[in-house]
Amino acid sequence: MSNFDTPIDRRDSDAIKWSKYAGRDVLPLWVADMDFAAPPAVIETLHRRIEHGVFGYGGPWPSLTESVLAHLEGEYQWRIEAEWIVWLPGLVTGLNVACRAVDGEVLTATPIYPPFLSAPHFSGRKLNRAELACTDDGWRFDQAALQAALTPATELFLLCHPHNPVGRCWNRDELLELAALAEAHDLIVCSDEIHCGLILDADKRHIPFASLSPEAAKRSITLMAPSKTFNIPGLGCAFAVIPDARLRRRFEHAMHGIVPHVNVLGLAACEAAYRDSADWHRELIAYLRTNRDLVIAAVNREKGPKMKSVEATYLAWIDVRELGLGNPAAHFEAHGLGLSDGADFGAPGWLRLNFGCPRSTLNEALKRFSAACRAA
Repeated sequence: MSNFDTPIDRRDSDAIKWSKYAGRDVLPLWVADMDFAAPPAVIETLHRRIEHGVFGYGGPWPSLTESVLAHLEGEYQWRIEAEWIVWLPGLVTGLNVACRAVDGEVLTATPIYPPFLSAPHFSGRKLNRAELACTDDGWRFDQAALQAALTPATELFLLCHPHNPVGRCWNRDELLELAALAEAHDLIVCSDEIHCGLILDADKRHIPFASLSPEAAKRSITLMAPSKTFNIPGLGCAFAVIPDARLRRRFEHAMHGIVPHVNVLGLAACEAAYRDSADWHRELIAYLRTNRDLVIAAVNREKGPKMKSVEATYLAWIDVRELGLGNPAAHFEAHGLGLSDGADFGAPGWLRLNFGCPRSTLNEALKRFSAACRAA
């Protein structure tokens, strides 16, 4: 029996994931928040920090910075300098700051994580969209669509890598095509790489966009955090890696006066996650891989819904358009399953299912999924 098999009751806690359906028999598999305890090393580190008893203003310290540098080099063969790091209280904050740091228009590829759609609006920047192509071989960037969506005013491309919600781990050739597009049109690339530690396919690996070449690095803002991989999003700790000093100053200037410092517990958890949680991480990936396979088999067994394989993340992107439902999310919720509505990602008729949960929870969820499909 795996440690990840043990259910943890979150119904009467501070979890927005579970409180959304308080008092109702609805399994919440929506927001990207796993139902697993954090790694033991993280919990032990937090206990020690709390026992210190003083929680004044804090900031990053040398061993924390070293843990980030060592993690990025060890996992992704990406060597960075300490001064390239800009600490953030969350990755979504970084998306919004990136939009504020440019004067021109923003481009992204949909379907996409909802803050990609809202951040340009909040920053007063025009957003242009290009649809990803869903082919027999899986999801791909549509280069013709990207070219058509570009305007002379486009200055920033928001990249989701690995992709939420379609689950792609973009390969080197795909990334090089994007880098060439950015070079040809002088675009800054803000790469959300928060799911980089969640590559499920053993034959794939995450390649940071900025590691492709010095030219790619110069026009890049890479956003990372330990939050998704180690299930500590509530501790609010993320960072941007910005190699170009001029671009880094623009980013930091856009932060002034509105972005708070990272809290000290989040910083402590970050170091413990990156430095001391490799064994926990390996077990997690194996567990999620099996969960992924169960979801794919269950979805594709039904008449109507379908999905592509998930190379990365713990999120399944499910096409339920053939079921002919007016409101798919509401229909599945009525059958006891709380999923994310694809309309929020720019794709009505799709649903996102979070399989980062104990297998007993997932098995019950898949029974409800089947019942909802058959009732459609």
